[in-house]
Amino acid sequence: MTTEEIAMTKILCVEDSDDSLFMLHRRLTRAGFDVKVSTDGAEAVEWAKSLLPDVILMDWNLPGLNGLDATRQLKNQAETNHIPIILVTAHHSEKDRASASAAGCDAYETKPIDFRALVEKIRLLLGRNPTQ
Repeated sequence: MTTEEIAMTKILCVEDSDDSLFMLHRRLTRAGFDVKVSTDGAEAVEWAKSLLPDVILMDWNLPGLNGLDATRQLKNQAETNHIPIILVTAHHSEKDRASASAAGCDAYETKPIDFRALVEKIRLLLGRNPTQ
């Protein structure tokens, strides 16, 4: 992925933990991505329609509308159903992974986040060679 491709990649990061949100925003921005943030699922659903991000990083445990329900809504709307969603969560079980997949998540990343693996998943979901 070239520097130009990274800079053009818009990521909507949905996370209610200030510490996690700060870390993700900082590291993704430093890596060159254009990062927008949201702290709840309902807001993320609305913002995704107007921002049309290239990728959404979605926390599972959000106030109000949780990440799985927000994902279902996004995947059921014509404007947003094409956007890859990576669920970022502390849930580690196979049952949790199956629930995420059933909700429409395209990938799954567990906390604590392996940032290098996360960036590789972003690149793969965008169809870009992670070794470039």
